[in-house]
Amino acid sequence: MEICLVGGAVRDELLGRPVKERDWVVVGATPEDLEARGFRAVGRDFPVFLHPETNEEHALARLERKVAPGYRGFTTDFAPRVTLEQDLARRDLTINAMARRADGTLVDPYGGRADLAARVLRHVSPAFVEDPVRILRVARFAARFAPLGFRIAPETLALMRSMVDAGEVDALVAERVWRELERALDEPAPRAALETLRACDALRVVLPEVDALFGVPQRAEWHPEIDTGEHLLLTLDVAATRAAPGIVRYALLAHDLGKALTPRDEWPRHHGHETRGLAAIESLSDRLRVPQEHRELALLAGRFHTHVHRGLELRASTLLEFFEAADAFRRPARFDALLETCECDARGRLGFATRPYPQRARVAAAHTAALGVTLDAAERTGLAGPAIGAKLRLKRLAAIEAAARGAAS
Repeated sequence: MEICLVGGAVRDELLGRPVKERDWVVVGATPEDLEARGFRAVGRDFPVFLHPETNEEHALARLERKVAPGYRGFTTDFAPRVTLEQDLARRDLTINAMARRADGTLVDPYGGRADLAARVLRHVSPAFVEDPVRILRVARFAARFAPLGFRIAPETLALMRSMVDAGEVDALVAERVWRELERALDEPAPRAALETLRACDALRVVLPEVDALFGVPQRAEWHPEIDTGEHLLLTLDVAATRAAPGIVRYALLAHDLGKALTPRDEWPRHHGHETRGLAAIESLSDRLRVPQEHRELALLAGRFHTHVHRGLELRASTLLEFFEAADAFRRPARFDALLETCECDARGRLGFATRPYPQRARVAAAHTAALGVTLDAAERTGLAGPAIGAKLRLKRLAAIEAAARGAAS
């Protein structure tokens, strides 16, 4: 039995990056051998075990053979005769197909170290085409390593495009798409993930609502970048710079979907795109089965982002109606996330990344003022039901007006 460190831990160590998790491959062993040593089996499709002390994952070396479409269409051989090199051969990219033996020796049969030095994301073998999830993984790694200068090898991109043409991507299930997309959006350069998917034509399949934004023009005086798809990428750039949470990044992905639905004869104006896009946000969120909180913020951003952009000119009554419609009094943290989404949206325009965005401060101050309003016992005397709500609303309106006067002075 031989136990070797594999995959991302080896890659990140060679890059001088922090190693966040360590995966191990076990060569020359059976499930019974590991169980006899106290390892606990957790794998469903193939034998994966947790170390009895560290809880780190240990997988038996295995071979895979494609027998049906999709990412589940494999048979697996994990007999003790499977070698370390054979196990590494089934991995996606050369930079992930390295191992380190217990004595420190690097095992690199497919040129991963050279590709790290050359900053290239390259597939290990032609078997890459057998698993469509690898397209999503390459997009995620592009988003992670683009700031380090990594690029996708042309032959790898060509393979990815051939997989899309063959319909392999159509077999992806929603959970896998969302899992990889969520992780890609949270990487340092999320735009690179979308650009990768678009370059191999997979964006059209997995995120058609997003793909439709590219080529749709906007008014140049408001959007110097003009293209709506490029605007989306710029908003993700800003979100990454600001270390915005993943829920905000998904809201940015979805907030402008209505612009792809604007009739061409109305271009480059997009009047009513806020409400027009809500059904598309619902459809995207349903299909990907995104968490409810992601869906809710995306819908709020789609519906109300232009409200916040007009924050300096909104009347106190309009602000109060906005807060009520956004459920901002019961969900203040979510409202803060909405404001962050709007600021990323406003800054995600060519030349706007560092410009002031005073609208957020004005809306936030009004919200804070209204949020602090309560009715004491004396104010509630003689009131019941709707009358209490009406009284509270009047006080909130007065607090918003006072906040506006204070900001103006």
